Amino acid sequence: MGEETYLTWRETISYALGRGAQGMFTSMTGSKYLNYFLTNVLFSSFSNPMGIASKIRLYCGIFDAINDPMMGVIVDKTRTKEGQMRPYIRRAPWFIAAVMILFFVGIPSQMPDWMCIAWTTLLFIGLDVTYTAFDIPMGALAFAITPNGIERTKLYGVSSIVRSVSGVLPGLFVACAGWLPYFNTHTAKAYLTGGCVSAIGILVFTRFTFKNTKERTVHHEESPSVAECFSLLFSNRPLLMLFLANIFFLIVKVTNQVSFYFVADLMFTTKYNVFIDIITFPGFLIAGVGVPKLVEKLGTKSDPRKFFRACCIIAIVLHVLFYVTCRNGYLGKEVGEVVSLPIGILTVIFTGLTSSLNTAIREILTGGDLDNETLTVKR
Repeated sequence: MGEETYLTWRETISYALGRGAQGMFTSMTGSKYLNYFLTNVLFSSFSNPMGIASKIRLYCGIFDAINDPMMGVIVDKTRTKEGQMRPYIRRAPWFIAAVMILFFVGIPSQMPDWMCIAWTTLLFIGLDVTYTAFDIPMGALAFAITPNGIERTKLYGVSSIVRSVSGVLPGLFVACAGWLPYFNTHTAKAYLTGGCVSAIGILVFTRFTFKNTKERTVHHEESPSVAECFSLLFSNRPLLMLFLANIFFLIVKVTNQVSFYFVADLMFTTKYNVFIDIITFPGFLIAGVGVPKLVEKLGTKSDPRKFFRACCIIAIVLHVLFYVTCRNGYLGKEVGEVVSLPIGILTVIFTGLTSSLNTAIREILTGGDLDNETLTVKR
């Protein structure tokens, strides 16, 4: 007799919509498009927009590293009639939507430079805090709504598809802006439109997640303090390995993050961006469906560490191939000269493949049946 099942399709789809809301947020505020918005739209009139944007991302990233474990401890200690995770899923999206729209509205032209930087930094912190208050409970909700590991694997598979489809829409709109009348000369308006679409989608999707999911399991163990969490990072080897794996995940993501600049600054046309998103999208679906299916098929024989090592090797090979095949095409051209069509095609292909691989690594780290690894980390 197999494990008892708990989830209905209605609950599965409702949870997946919550993951879709995560995708809509990250496609606009955690992706390559945000970097380009900062440097080429928001701070375009500044003397060193790249330096200002880099410092804001760095300092806010450090803040986020502290903010995440603190929010995790808060969620662990939460006990309400609505559950442990669902209260945050109900309320946090309203704050996310408000801050996101404020962020993409931009800054008044008459505002002093220092005030522009301070206001942008404040909104960036607001995005970090509000999204973390939603992201951490959303990530833990899967373990609360079903204790069945195989059922969670299927849940992650469906969720990955919904997240990929819904998440690509606002970002794809920004990528297509170069082809659209009005928006091809009003980039800021394209970003604001994409941000509004994301904000509305987040509010609508999370309503379904809150109303149609039920927390069935409760974590009764004593929650560690923030200081203990940092201490465990160095004393618990599996946890340290998981941390380093996430660092590699971020390194692999660099290619995707800078692709907008490859297109805009080296190809001198933003129209190529839509092709990068198009070639990336099937990879999201294949990785999102393939990894959970493979884990489910292998059952107890599945080893996330082997999957991860394989993805790491493939990522290294892809980056070396990109360097070897495209180096002369980029470094050998004159300033302002458009790269050749073959180099443009190779850039699109390599960026699409590494983005798909990035999704596979994310599924291995957060999806699939990782119960054995999780138990090891807890010990």
